Amino acid sequence: LGVIRRAAAEVGPGTLVGAGTVLTEEDVARAHEAGAGWMVTPALTESVAASVRAGLPVLAGALTPTEAVAARRAGADAVKLFPASLGGPAYLKALRDPFPDMPIVPVGGVDLAGAERYLAHGAVAVGVGSPLVGDAAHGGDLAALRQRVRGFVALCSAGTREDV
Repeated sequence: LGVIRRAAAEVGPGTLVGAGTVLTEEDVARAHEAGAGWMVTPALTESVAASVRAGLPVLAGALTPTEAVAARRAGADAVKLFPASLGGPAYLKALRDPFPDMPIVPVGGVDLAGAERYLAHGAVAVGVGSPLVGDAAHGGDLAALRQRVRGFVALCSAGTREDV
């Protein structure tokens, strides 16, 4: 919550800071009070309904088609396909057939090559964590982190390719 508070203060009112791994109604209230303007859940929990009631955008975690539909019906703005590494880009591609308009954000084990494939298969965004940060958060190689950041920025700047 302290990180959210500091980030929200630094970026100002024009940028929304999100809160992740939001599980309960209390988590939503505390994160919102700290300055979070949107929520991310790892599953379809009470936090989805609490976010909707609070008027906050929410990215709700789901893995199966049933969970994805339930998340959207519960008011989720988009579905966090989690953990995306279980099915990979081919799984997202398969989901696009019955759900061509569902906004899906793969999260969990998404590296640069995977991000490119997910975006090419219709992901509206990707969530990256460990494959981006690597060991840098624990005093590791900052030059390698910068290189990975450049790769993700270049991918996002270039848009998606249909031939991936």
